[in-house]
Amino acid sequence: MTSLSLPYRATATEACAWLAQQTGTPWTLARLLDQGGLPFVWLDYSVAWAELFHDGVTRYAAPVVFIGDKQHLASGARDVWLRFTRDSGNIAIELTAPGLRVPLDGLHFQERDLLRLLKELQHPQPADTEADKTPVILPSALKGLGREQILIAFAGVGKVDLDKGMASGVGIFGDDGARVRKNSRGGKNSHLWHPVTLAFGLHDVHRVPMAHLKKAFATQPLLREWKADWLESLRLLGE
Repeated sequence: MTSLSLPYRATATEACAWLAQQTGTPWTLARLLDQGGLPFVWLDYSVAWAELFHDGVTRYAAPVVFIGDKQHLASGARDVWLRFTRDSGNIAIELTAPGLRVPLDGLHFQERDLLRLLKELQHPQPADTEADKTPVILPSALKGLGREQILIAFAGVGKVDLDKGMASGVGIFGDDGARVRKNSRGGKNSHLWHPVTLAFGLHDVHRVPMAHLKKAFATQPLLREWKADWLESLRLLGE
């Protein structure tokens, strides 16, 4: 059988075909998204979507990061629907309703992301030993996510105004809540937020479905560093 090459920017069909050959199992777009694949849509500059382009940028790969947009793709839709994304400056942005819709063949996956995914599948992390379960103090880089990152990571999980809650600069759930500390950059929206604490607060206080939060930690690249902490917390709580 001829070995398939992996393009630098692979379409969903090319990515699934390559993964199927590498793993010996069938792949669909829904499975690729469920495994954490991050799709992009290449956009040429237009006045209608100028908000996505910083000065001098004429072509940009907009990531599909919103859970609702990913669910639209996984359902078998024939187009890509972007309602939330990041602009070319990596800032979270909500597109003007009803959002941007492009043909499905405009969806691409980056070679490096697919190679990383294959490596994780072929070399899964070993199960935690008792020694591994000893509490670990997170390095400062992992103490929290910024406001824009939180808005992306938890976009669409429930009917709660996260932006308003974080903009106040105080704990969302009383005291300091999920707020960890101030970012060294300072400013009104410079606080960092612990995503695991925030997620449980969203569930306990705002009744955000646990299934939506589990989906976020399973699929959002921004939450990858906290996934183990999240799973361990779920185990301890019997969830």
